[in-house]
Amino acid sequence: MEIAIVLLILAVIFISRTVRIVPQQHAWVRERLGKYHDTLTPGLNFVVPFIDKIAYKHSLKEIPLDVPSQVCITKDNTQLQVDGILYFQVTDAKLASYGSSNYLMAISQLAQTTLRSVIGKLELDKTFEERATINHSVIAAIDEAALNWGVKVLRYEIKDLTPPKEILHAMQSQITAEREKRALIAASEGRRQEQINIATGEREAAIARSEGEKQAAINNAEGQAEAIITVAEATAKGIAYVAQSIERPGGIQAVQLKVAEKAVEAYSKVAQDATTTLVVPGDMSQVSTLIASAMKMTQATQVK
Repeated sequence: MEIAIVLLILAVIFISRTVRIVPQQHAWVRERLGKYHDTLTPGLNFVVPFIDKIAYKHSLKEIPLDVPSQVCITKDNTQLQVDGILYFQVTDAKLASYGSSNYLMAISQLAQTTLRSVIGKLELDKTFEERATINHSVIAAIDEAALNWGVKVLRYEIKDLTPPKEILHAMQSQITAEREKRALIAASEGRRQEQINIATGEREAAIARSEGEKQAAINNAEGQAEAIITVAEATAKGIAYVAQSIERPGGIQAVQLKVAEKAVEAYSKVAQDATTTLVVPGDMSQVSTLIASAMKMTQATQVK
């Protein structure tokens, strides 16, 4: 009975050391007699007890690595506290096991030294603008070296860039001054545009007034011309009507009577004017002779 129990225990131990179940997205490195033999893939695997050994276990997932914060010197000799994070993935379990004694430390140290080198080529202001360039440079430098470690660097991100307090205060003052400058420029541009708008409005108003005055003058001239034409036409019609009336029976006598009345009226007005000296003919028959002469002139005109 005791022998059976011992055999059962030995069988359990043998099976437990023979069967290996590798999780998904993992790779286990098997050594046989202290030498690399192969890499176990996810699923059920069998090893030789006491001869094979699982030497290394690697995760094939994307791994974030926090790069310790460090002080970097920029091109213009300014200290800058830089903190970043690196993302990588094991692509070759064999190289990750034997290519470096500690690939995590190697990647972290290489990221720090590369970051110091890249920032040392940039001025302080450029470091805030060229984050993408810095990240790309760090990735390219680390990825080239990490090929021997069986690691693929996916991306590097700068979490924070912290200059000294004095530099930070100076930068804040510079930003404040720049904003005040922009505000003054905006205000002056507003006043300039306001003056332009006022001048443009006054010019358009003057043009509109001149156009109105011009149109009014044109309308007035046209009105006067039409009035002159109308008066001329009425006068012509009156003259034509008088001429027609003279040609009718009794027309000449009417004209003679009218001329006589006008002559008498003219003498009467001259006589009423105190400043005018009136010479009255001694013989009043001369007046009748004058009227008769006017009548003859009228008749002569009629005959023509």
